[in-house]
Amino acid sequence: MNPYAQKRFWKFMLLAFAVLIAGASLWYTNYLVKNISVAERTRAEVWALSNKKILEVVDVNDEFITFIYSIRDSLEVPAIVTNSSGKIIFWKGLDSTKTNMKLEAQERNVDKLKQKKYDPEYFKNELEQMKAQHEPIHIRVTSFGVNDEQLVYYKDSVLITRLRIFPYIQLALIALFLLIAYFVFNSTRKSEQNLVWVGMAKETAHQLGTPISSLMAWVELLKAKFPADDEHLLLEMENDMKRLEIVADRFSKIGSKPVLENRVVYAVVSDFVNYFKFRSSDKISFQVHGDKQAQALLNIPLFDWVLENLLKNAVNALDGAGSIDVHILDNLVKEQVIIDISDSGKGIPKNKFETIFQPGYTTRKRGWGLGLSLTRRIIQNYHSGQIFVKDSEIERGTTFRIILKSNANYEPTTA
Repeated sequence: MNPYAQKRFWKFMLLAFAVLIAGASLWYTNYLVKNISVAERTRAEVWALSNKKILEVVDVNDEFITFIYSIRDSLEVPAIVTNSSGKIIFWKGLDSTKTNMKLEAQERNVDKLKQKKYDPEYFKNELEQMKAQHEPIHIRVTSFGVNDEQLVYYKDSVLITRLRIFPYIQLALIALFLLIAYFVFNSTRKSEQNLVWVGMAKETAHQLGTPISSLMAWVELLKAKFPADDEHLLLEMENDMKRLEIVADRFSKIGSKPVLENRVVYAVVSDFVNYFKFRSSDKISFQVHGDKQAQALLNIPLFDWVLENLLKNAVNALDGAGSIDVHILDNLVKEQVIIDISDSGKGIPKNKFETIFQPGYTTRKRGWGLGLSLTRRIIQNYHSGQIFVKDSEIERGTTFRIILKSNANYEPTTA
């Protein structure tokens, strides 16, 4: 299993674990709510029976009446009682500012409470809510020889209501915390990666400096000892030495603010392709075409590095034979220069279009998996552009697209 497949596996496992925790929390909360609802149903039934007994009892001593009232009033259940025709005849535990308190005062034989405005809309809404939550409790009341059926409607207490929404609030807070933690740790990790990246790049440039200088001296000594200014091998050795200098210069620029110059893109691309194709198989054809006047802000050593990485990947995809086509387009409307680099190679699966740009991802046994990651870093961080896989088909080829700014009012950033 490659590192990125392993990373995805653990992400999936963590997500599954989080879902399991969330599911268990919701299940247990619903379990508690169900048990508390049963207890509240019992309290509502006791309240309904005590209310029934108060209506039915005519000749009882004061202590019994007081006992029944104390039972009924101790049960904090928001409820509405209606007769068989649906008319509201009693209520309890509702908003006192919207109910007629005179009825409750008379029920308790206490006339100290002021009568307040009755809000029929409020009662209608409360009754509808109670009907939606629970089945009514039916009680048959016999008072003064008259039988009547009353229906007691009640709703969930504040405790149950809060308990129902608590796990969702809890999960939302946990998710928010994890999201913030993820961004913080991800930012820290990227910062550490950048520091390591810059340090390694500059150390590489430093280590290359001494042998390159020595090789350049040896080439000059060969030219002086064996005069052969037109010798093809010596010229190619010089070209490769210059190339090594450019490579060392590239590494030394990592982490620094690059100097961008307005350059003709076609000329820059053509120069590098001409250099590169002589170091590739004769069975691979290279073509550069498109707008020859398009200009963009470029840092030549870094941009050549981008071209080198893309062309090397294209050559590897061809397995020794095929074609590589570079097309340049100047989009004047959006002030962009578009560069499409296409090959007729093996292609890339769609699910790998983003993965291939991640550090360490490679399909080659001896590859480091840094080429395309570095390429994206150079384009995005140093040229404020974009690079992505425009399209790809298995066994038919791949097209990478680079989008660069063509306006001169661009302020580059560092990575």
